[in-house]
Amino acid sequence: MKNLKSLLPKRSGRSYGSLTVRHQGGRAKRFLREIDFKRNKEDVWGKVESVQYDPNRSAEIALILYEDGERRYILAPFGLKEGDKIISSPTAPINPGNTLPLTNIPIGTQIHNLEIKPGMGGQMVKSAGSVATLQGKEEKWILIKLPSGEVRRFLPAARATIGQLGRVEAKQERYGKAGRKRNLGIRPTVRGVAMHPKAHPHGGGEGRSSVGLKYPKTVYGKPAVGKTRIKNKYSNYLIVSGRRKGSHTA
Repeated sequence: MKNLKSLLPKRSGRSYGSLTVRHQGGRAKRFLREIDFKRNKEDVWGKVESVQYDPNRSAEIALILYEDGERRYILAPFGLKEGDKIISSPTAPINPGNTLPLTNIPIGTQIHNLEIKPGMGGQMVKSAGSVATLQGKEEKWILIKLPSGEVRRFLPAARATIGQLGRVEAKQERYGKAGRKRNLGIRPTVRGVAMHPKAHPHGGGEGRSSVGLKYPKTVYGKPAVGKTRIKNKYSNYLIVSGRRKGSHTA
């Protein structure tokens, strides 16, 4: 049987020893669970052996035992429990945990683990409690409302999994103490205005001071406010309506 767990090495936001991502470090030892985002085991029924905690993501995962004896981990949708059966198939029933091409999913259905390009595996809507809704079908496109509120076009052959992801309460959870954040690998964040002027563009000044610049900057001196989306991004034509109120692209 294929081993679905491997020890996850600690890199702590460093590349070749140099700090490349701030506020990362420490962390408890953890294993990496190999998740089946592609759901490419078609027309083979699987049974949920257990629903488990995964230290590498906010959502829970389910261990699936397929009829041919293979085991795989998948993201666990809300309501999926031990003993339930799931399948990945173009003719699969519209039940939580089943994966189908978007063209075969009825309008109004809640989905997650959404492919951007057919065959690439789920790349969107994968965090705890998140859900997208299939809003409509055009001649060449399927319209999906994403958790951000953005309505976007997807290819009919792209696949998604039925249901909302579990642990809906995850976004309301409180860490409770600093030690829990350190166990997760999150180091403290210091405000720029509290730093020395050589450490941050906002630093220095006599006593308490505001940013004191034309605009807020990152620690690297780049603008930290304003629009950050690329104006003419190659995929902009896929957006029917944006996340913000009244925004319309297509």
